[in-house]
Amino acid sequence: MSHPPVSAARRAGAGGSARSGAREAARRRQLRRRRRRRVALAAVAFVIIGVVVVLTEPAARNAVNREFGLPLSYPAIIRHEAASEHLSPALVAGVIYAETKFDPRTSAAGAIGLMQIEPQTALFLAKRSGGTTFQVDDLDKPAINIAYGCYYLRYLLDEYHGNVVLALAAYNGGETNVTRWEAGARAAGHDLTISEIPFPETRDYVSRVLHVERQYRSNYARQLGYQ
Repeated sequence: MSHPPVSAARRAGAGGSARSGAREAARRRQLRRRRRRRVALAAVAFVIIGVVVVLTEPAARNAVNREFGLPLSYPAIIRHEAASEHLSPALVAGVIYAETKFDPRTSAAGAIGLMQIEPQTALFLAKRSGGTTFQVDDLDKPAINIAYGCYYLRYLLDEYHGNVVLALAAYNGGETNVTRWEAGARAAGHDLTISEIPFPETRDYVSRVLHVERQYRSNYARQLGYQ
């Protein structure tokens, strides 16, 4: 049996090594291309996610705040109207939170908007304040709703000589009831306290507003004008 010359064998071995090397190089190039594609796709996905977050983040944040946290909308309007009526902006925000959590709607009883103002109350306030062009539908507008809510809070605070507990109780439970409760407490020789409010809903309402007022003052100090 004849054997190829050594030089031919070497050439054959070298050719096999070259082909193997070429295959390895091709494989490596393919892996590099795949890695580049993965990196490019990841970059595109990152950009898309970033755009989606930018577009949806405020809505998502508001949804999370409504469910788990302390939402705040229209801070500039709250600051302005609170200042007009010499109110704490955090107190106004607390009332809005207790009423609607900044998610305006019309209640089963017909109260409208962010601060849940009843039409007859709004008409009374419009007449008292000289709002000759006011219409009940205007309460759907956040700026007008907050303006009337702040005006009503100031009216109640004046009625009850600055007593925040009584004013908040009247905002929720009505002036007639609060005046009666206050008279009973005064007959007993003391001011009406939160724990003595007969209506559980009103009692809880007053406590909730005062609690979140402190949170709004702390958590949104800049937005509400405390800094």
